[in-house]
Amino acid sequence: MRVRVEQTALPGIGVRHDLMTESGRRLGVVSHRNGRRDLVLYDPDDPDSCQHDIPLTDDEAEALADILGASLMLGQLSGLREQAAGLLTEQIVIPAGSKYVGRRLGDTKARTRTSASIVAVLRQGEVNVSPDPTFRFEAGDVVVVVGTRQGLDGVTAILAETDPDG
Repeated sequence: MRVRVEQTALPGIGVRHDLMTESGRRLGVVSHRNGRRDLVLYDPDDPDSCQHDIPLTDDEAEALADILGASLMLGQLSGLREQAAGLLTEQIVIPAGSKYVGRRLGDTKARTRTSASIVAVLRQGEVNVSPDPTFRFEAGDVVVVVGTRQGLDGVTAILAETDPDG
């Protein structure tokens, strides 16, 4: 089902994007000309009346977008798993002794070595969707990987490698 998003110019203020949820609730985002963003929830009894207005900092807006994007992507991957025989998703924790703690994702060469893809990294409640090769791992990061059983096991083994000098 496609969701319809309505865009409304707010002269002197900015622009508002609204959508109606399947449950009948209307919500929106007001993007002010000065860069401020507000998450707006309308009154269910009066869809023209604002019930809640939540100002969001740039970091909060980005975090909310990441959370929504990652949960949507993981849900889609779950659906794919049901459709594609042999395609799996798995969450792998980076152990404190891993030689990749503090190093870049690209240093693992995980995709080249295993044909599995790291599609997200969860860190302290934040989701890093589609991290690029320069993303640096920290101990305790939860890495979301997509691939075959053999590929997932390969990425697990790579991330568990210890540093002989450390």
